[in-house]
Amino acid sequence: MKPAALWPDHLLPAHHVPPPWPGRNVRLDGTVTYVRDTPATAPGAEPALYVHGLGGSSQNWTDLAGLLADRLDGQAIDLPGFGRSEPGRRYTVPAFADRVVRWIEHSDRGPVHLFGNSLGGAVTVRVAALRPDLVRTLTLISPALPFLDFRRSLQGRMLPLLAIPRGERLAAWRLAQLAPEVMAQQVMEACIADLTRISEQRRLEAVEEIRIRYEVAHYAAAYVRTFRGLVSSFLRSYLPGTGSLWRLAAGVRAPTLVVGGRLDRLVDVRVAPQAARVIPDSRLLLLDGVGHVAQLEVPRTVARAVLALLAEASPAGSPPGGDRTSAAQPRIVAERPEGQASELIAETGESGRRRDMAG
Repeated sequence: MKPAALWPDHLLPAHHVPPPWPGRNVRLDGTVTYVRDTPATAPGAEPALYVHGLGGSSQNWTDLAGLLADRLDGQAIDLPGFGRSEPGRRYTVPAFADRVVRWIEHSDRGPVHLFGNSLGGAVTVRVAALRPDLVRTLTLISPALPFLDFRRSLQGRMLPLLAIPRGERLAAWRLAQLAPEVMAQQVMEACIADLTRISEQRRLEAVEEIRIRYEVAHYAAAYVRTFRGLVSSFLRSYLPGTGSLWRLAAGVRAPTLVVGGRLDRLVDVRVAPQAARVIPDSRLLLLDGVGHVAQLEVPRTVARAVLALLAEASPAGSPPGGDRTSAAQPRIVAERPEGQASELIAETGESGRRRDMAG
């Protein structure tokens, strides 16, 4: 593990708030997977795939994918049962990983630069460990890798729901009691440390995403069963056997960036440093004042770290997409004192906030 570096900010596209990227339905293995495309804006861009977290959707990647579009030809998928994808048969980390693998094979774009947030982090770790031929680099943002102290997560309040027979019915009833605007606000408050960083456009999109959930009968069951599957994977990771997510993480060989927010309220903040210690070729970026979805809250900072990863992983020593960055060098902002875990602490105070606000 080593500290992450940041690509020069002035080499990123000028600030703007892109609209949601176009989406389409793709029938894969008998069910519909919804895919958003972020087309490359420069020649030589390499394929990328973005995987959202529990309760999220492909829309969570709009800002980051836009910032990386002159380096990466991006696609973001809705996992089965979420966003606009049809429900799946199983809601487990292995089942979701199989869907990601099938999509990469179906699209014939591999190997890809693979991104995962939260649940998507656990899913992409499994993909990278078991199918290294499909992964060029791996970026994990607040990955939901195993931890056992659920007092460190707001999701711990949901644990009793898993013990109730057909708990998804209770979840559906609870959803029906809240207006979409109220639910969207609660979700953002749980995921984002500083809501002033989120534009009005993104807020309206979040409300629309909630409305979609209310219109489909399968969403509550998909959410509860996915949460149950994730908790089961956590417990199995501390037992003997080959299915441990931590043992799989130790087998990842792709160059990896791990990003964590110090104000994450959903995943234990100790998980990101642990993931970076376990994954052999890893870089760690810890962000002060940032929550669970850094790609939404501070997309420019995350994009700079990704570009530095691409520069390091590229045979030519610079990201794909042209010569204008060939002489640039990433820089390390700050490191911990000697003897502590190596990590980067990027500024996300007032000066950084003005750059990173999505509005």
